[in-house]
Amino acid sequence: MLAYLQNIAVLFCINAILALTLNFIMGYAGIFSLAHAIFFGVGAYTAAYLALHVTDSLLICIAASAALSAVLSMVLALPALRVRGEYFVAASLGLQVIGVTIFSEWKSVTGGLGGMIGIPPPKLFGYTFGSQASYLTLAFVILLAVLGITALLVRGSFGRSLMAIRDSESAAQAYGKHVNAVKTLSVAVSAGLAGVAGTLYAFYMSFVNVEGFMLDMSILLMAMVIIGGTGTLFGPIVGAALLMALPAALTYLPFIPQSELGTIQQIIYGLAMVLLMMFRPGGLVGGRSKEKSA
Repeated sequence: MLAYLQNIAVLFCINAILALTLNFIMGYAGIFSLAHAIFFGVGAYTAAYLALHVTDSLLICIAASAALSAVLSMVLALPALRVRGEYFVAASLGLQVIGVTIFSEWKSVTGGLGGMIGIPPPKLFGYTFGSQASYLTLAFVILLAVLGITALLVRGSFGRSLMAIRDSESAAQAYGKHVNAVKTLSVAVSAGLAGVAGTLYAFYMSFVNVEGFMLDMSILLMAMVIIGGTGTLFGPIVGAALLMALPAALTYLPFIPQSELGTIQQIIYGLAMVLLMMFRPGGLVGGRSKEKSA
């Protein structure tokens, strides 16, 4: 039982990091992306490749994953950010499809549909994170670090620029804000930190393949942000906790067939989002107004 709870806790930390990083562009910059799972995947594949062929140093893998995810996001964001609103959502969906195709077909690097197996546990200053308890501590520390970075960014001048662009791009531009530069940098920060989550995921699972980075993962992350509360610091963490706890809770209900768990989860996710949009559009934690006054 303890091992099961620790497993859920590690996966919660990883998903909470992803939800935080998606909220950074969704809640504070107003950029709705359906391609966040791709940057998560880039981080995971980068760490897996380095660990299998170069080094299992945690710091090197995190740095490389974050850097590659950030650079790639900037390359992809520059043309995509020329469009707004629903057009950017459509562009990000195209990026998601391209990313999944590359993960599936670039067999020499990603292993194709079979993925990459036998990833060794990471090392930090000679210490090997070989136990589940030690890895949970690592994941929790990195979650706190990402939360701290996010708080520093959104409560500083950069965060105020993001929220000004979110509320009115034309007004922000009139006040001298470099809209495209700020949006591109926000996407790079978000993707880079998502790459860190990918590193944690690859080392923890010791196996990665394309199934973990499909469109349904991007949608799940968006659901975590919306249910928890966009534009809030702790909303994504609450959303991640709820949506991570739901599958575990459903498995203990005797009247639900195990074969139908996935379908029932999707129905509950969708119903929760519809009800929240009707009765609490700011999410469970709150709305944008709290962050503006903070």
